[in-house]
Amino acid sequence: MRTPQVTTEAPAAARPTGRHAPGNVDPTTTRATRGTKGASGVQSEPASTGVRTRSQLQRRKRIVQAAAALASRGGVEAMQMRTVAERAGVALGTLYRYFPSKMDLVVAVVGEEIDLLESSIERRPPTAVAASGRAVDILMRATRGLMREPELADALIRSLIMAEVETPFGDRMTGLLLRVAGDDLTVETATEEQFALAGSLSSVWVHELLEMLRGRRTYEQIQRRIEIAADRLLADFRPPPST
Repeated sequence: MRTPQVTTEAPAAARPTGRHAPGNVDPTTTRATRGTKGASGVQSEPASTGVRTRSQLQRRKRIVQAAAALASRGGVEAMQMRTVAERAGVALGTLYRYFPSKMDLVVAVVGEEIDLLESSIERRPPTAVAASGRAVDILMRATRGLMREPELADALIRSLIMAEVETPFGDRMTGLLLRVAGDDLTVETATEEQFALAGSLSSVWVHELLEMLRGRRTYEQIQRRIEIAADRLLADFRPPPST
């Protein structure tokens, strides 16, 4: 898993309405705050007029990077909000304005991983002829990326499963599968059946990833199981006819 990079928005979990997960909406874009120095000397949030400044984006990036670094060493339990703020060099109040809860921060870190996967697909699109082969390609890329730091992957996946906030993880993975398996299908253009099939494959992948993190699957076993599931679920997967 590489060091996260900044993103500005992520789709919400609901299909197809609502494009922003709670943890990815910067509250400073809706409420102006006064720039001050806290007692610790770290920078508080400057006033905002509704447009993110470069400094706000950089500050958000530092926060997400700090959270990911802490989680990679001690899981989500290590992502104490005060510790994240100190590591990122921001006031605690500023951190809460960007991310109202720890789970919002987890959502942001996972969103960064999906951004990296999307970038990988743009640079090197899957080349398999069958839809199932293209889907397996990106799911195994995602597996390799997450397993570079298994402690962080385990913490993030487990936390998202028990999340009390909406997360973009499931639907963003489903959207990626639709794009590569259905020749640029989107959540909006896919049929209900296609959306359900791609979502089911995404769910299978999450389950198998958890099994590997628990030591119950090898990488090869996961790949084989995902290949079987993809072959069945995407056997009749076709993009809709052009109008």
